[in-house]
Amino acid sequence: MLPSFRFHHIGYAVHKIAITAEYYSRAGWSISDEQIDPIQNTKIAFLSKKGFPMIELVEPVNEKSPIVKTLEKSGVTPYHICYEVDDIDAAIVDLKKLRFIPLFKPVQAIALNNFKICYLYNKEVGLIEIVNCNKE
Repeated sequence: MLPSFRFHHIGYAVHKIAITAEYYSRAGWSISDEQIDPIQNTKIAFLSKKGFPMIELVEPVNEKSPIVKTLEKSGVTPYHICYEVDDIDAAIVDLKKLRFIPLFKPVQAIALNNFKICYLYNKEVGLIEIVNCNKE
């Protein structure tokens, strides 16, 4: 990625947040409240445990959710890494120079305090998410 990027979380596609979260809860992880993101058409919750990276569990709301194809192809699986950036538009410009393709224009993410996010894909790296650290 870029030197200014900071790790934020690992995203997992799951069939049901409650089922996957139960395994982590038994191992001492805490789970956030579930939130529905109507823009992404997903239900989201975060798992946290001191000393470990944060995990985002992403469940489809219905069959039109973009995560459905990931689950059909791979089952429950990690599918993206998210990085914090200070300027999402500048980061997208820089990532395009590295042959990343934005999947959509930045949108607000309800589960991330309405910060702007964008998913980008590069065939040598896979899917990444970037999240703007400020609401501008």
